[in-house]
Amino acid sequence: MSSSPYYLKGSALNVRLNGVVGWLARHGLSLAGSAELSVRGRKSGRLQRIPVNPHTHGGAQYLVSARGHSQWVRNMRAAGGGELRVGRKVREFTAVELPDAEKLPILRTYLERWGWQVNEYFQGVTAASSDEEITAAAADHPVFRVTVGN
Repeated sequence: MSSSPYYLKGSALNVRLNGVVGWLARHGLSLAGSAELSVRGRKSGRLQRIPVNPHTHGGAQYLVSARGHSQWVRNMRAAGGGELRVGRKVREFTAVELPDAEKLPILRTYLERWGWQVNEYFQGVTAASSDEEITAAAADHPVFRVTVGN
């Protein structure tokens, strides 16, 4: 077993598509609910931008890292929040990372909503997987509860 946290790097095509989705969100066009996340870099201090799929469950909003322990996740842990943008609408937020034991319902509904886009990153786990299978994958997929400021 590897000692490094799970992270699946995107292919060149994925990186290019993410760039397009981020550009569209920055200019006001959200694809299927996507937004552009800006989070302060933990080393550089500069805002880092990446497209994300904000997910609503039980009246709360979440950010799920389908690819695992990515740079934006590490930056979010350090910064404790950031901004979500679609066009001129910018929402500042704080974020709290969920423990693995609380992720099951969020991951299941996230996979129901976004599985068509992210299933390849979940290593065979889908919305139809058992509770045990999703719970076993939870440590590989950080989840943050987002609270938007006023």
